[in-house]
Amino acid sequence: MTQRSDVALLLTGNELMSGDTVDSNSSRIALALGERKIAVGKKITVGDDPSLLGQSLRDLCCDARVVIINGGLGPTEDDLTADVVSDVSGAPLVTHPKAVAHLEDWCARRGLDLNASNLKQALLPEGAELVANPIGSAVGFTLEVGGALVITTPGVPSELTAMLPEICERIAARVGGGTAYIRRLQTFGIGESTIQELVNEHSATWPEGVTLGFRSGLPQLELKLHVDDKAMIPDRDKAEALLQELIGDHIIGHDDDQLAMALQRALIESQMTVTTAESCTGGLIASLITREAGSSQVFGSGFITYANTGKNRILGVPKATLVKHGAVSEPVVLAMLEGALAKSQSDIGIAVSGIAGPGGGSDDKPVGTVWVAWGTDKNHRAIRLQVPGSRERFQVLVAAIGLDLMRRQVRRLPPIPHYIERFVYRPA
Repeated sequence: MTQRSDVALLLTGNELMSGDTVDSNSSRIALALGERKIAVGKKITVGDDPSLLGQSLRDLCCDARVVIINGGLGPTEDDLTADVVSDVSGAPLVTHPKAVAHLEDWCARRGLDLNASNLKQALLPEGAELVANPIGSAVGFTLEVGGALVITTPGVPSELTAMLPEICERIAARVGGGTAYIRRLQTFGIGESTIQELVNEHSATWPEGVTLGFRSGLPQLELKLHVDDKAMIPDRDKAEALLQELIGDHIIGHDDDQLAMALQRALIESQMTVTTAESCTGGLIASLITREAGSSQVFGSGFITYANTGKNRILGVPKATLVKHGAVSEPVVLAMLEGALAKSQSDIGIAVSGIAGPGGGSDDKPVGTVWVAWGTDKNHRAIRLQVPGSRERFQVLVAAIGLDLMRRQVRRLPPIPHYIERFVYRPA
């Protein structure tokens, strides 16, 4: 007889099958369980088909000790999870008083009337135990089915994230596990292969038993330092110290730190304020800065001057400069930076003007061209870059580069990092 795995995932929703929604929840679940040394053995994704869902659930209950169902707990007709669990388990659907109380409270806090669609979320298999949802209307629930513990979870990522601590506790009580001592480092502007090569070159000093892992994203790369024993935490710290020595200027923070938070910390420590003057990024840099709590300490105002009239009237870019050099040029971004610093009275700023595409390029300024100016009124510079890819990728990377260039200047790190080399414009 094949041994059961600890955990299996069953994801449901036509939007997952069609590609309209990208599955990120399975990653959230696996990462949370991984920190407790609990592995996911199988994952199945099924559309909103009750027969397929039912058969998949039966199969997984035979394969795993715990089955997590993600999605299908909403108020609409295509939310089938409770019905499917009821059918497979043989437990009839009943109105769960605690689920009703949760819905009443959820509606009252929002000034809403509890309607029939909402009440559908309180129809759960008899004997189900609730899993609290502190954010949304749909409670999760657990039920013993075919020798497995079935745990249902909402598909909304923020709701799932809020529920994961309780879910992980219940799973650990069922299958055991432990603690994985993981240190997460956030980096920007350096790739996996480069880091691995540097580590390989210093393998003699890399602490034994410390595992280095990578999780790629746009625009950041996450490093994970992993040890299995609490007694090895000093070794993990030694590995982190070595990484600081090798790539320290690329390490922006820990855990879920973003570039904007790294910049904010640097600005607060230096008692500086920041402004933005944006064209091709459409306010994305300012949005990233103000997305972080505490941004009011460092950010007072920013400027979106997409059209030339805005660049002239708001930031004071001379019309003659715009006519002679064009909006995407060194003189213009320098003038934008000067104007933003003067109007905002900020200590440091960033100005960007470019061609995000897919159209609008020319032979001398192809799509992906961007001029970036950054710094203070007395210490600033500008650089022309060529950033390939889609419009979205272009904006994300330009914004990230801008945040990092300012962070580097405030921290007095190397001002032009090596990653810029692959973006520097070089005429054919």
